[in-house]
Amino acid sequence: MPTVSGLRMFTIKEHLQETPSIMTIRFKESLDALPGQFVMVWVPGVDEFPMSASYCGRHFGITYKIIGGGTKALTMKRVGEKIGIRGPYGNSFTVNSKRLLFVAGGAGAAPIGLLAEYAVGKKASVDLVLGARTSKEILFERRCANAGAKVHVSTDDGTKGFKGLATVLAREVLAKGNFHAVYACGPEMMIVDLLELTRPRRIPLQASLERLMKCGIGICDSCAIDGMHVCTDGPVFSDTVLRKFEDLGKTKLDAAGRRTSI
Repeated sequence: MPTVSGLRMFTIKEHLQETPSIMTIRFKESLDALPGQFVMVWVPGVDEFPMSASYCGRHFGITYKIIGGGTKALTMKRVGEKIGIRGPYGNSFTVNSKRLLFVAGGAGAAPIGLLAEYAVGKKASVDLVLGARTSKEILFERRCANAGAKVHVSTDDGTKGFKGLATVLAREVLAKGNFHAVYACGPEMMIVDLLELTRPRRIPLQASLERLMKCGIGICDSCAIDGMHVCTDGPVFSDTVLRKFEDLGKTKLDAAGRRTSI
């Protein structure tokens, strides 16, 4: 388990609109986080919530989808203002192969963009399937291409690239290459589909799960899944562990601790 830092106040260096619903904040301060790790973001007077690291080291950054009151408040923060950061928490993706396929759905490209840069830096060959609802919501396509990844785009409405789900395009890409491992971040149903896609090929899969987190340190139980906690046991899990989760893609806990369908 990596060393966990306490709350620090970070100063916003830049606040960028990536897509109509996704934004990136980069800070003046640095933070050493690995691809797949997350931080707890505190908007003073509003709320605290988890965010994947999308940039690490110098000018650390987070990339977030605007989906609720906390993230809407975050959009109002300007350059020079401060927000609180706890972490990094959780485990990270492990890169130990040379021919890799990455699959990212929507805002799931936030940690995958960082992972692509990291993997290419380790001399891996990376194909990346980027999925989004529409062309305007594609995240980090240029960034990943500039890093050296071969990018394949899918959109639900066909406005760019392949028309259809990212997993369908991933199936086509897998069939054309001799891949050693698959890495993913996105909706749970996408991860369920990738488990079925990689099983007959015997290709190992690592996937990052996103569930409700209130504490980030395994106390609140809100991110529990089949006896484990996404915040402390994950957020990155191997296919061996993922296949044991009976709740994967089916149910999760809401803010009140009630089990709800996904």
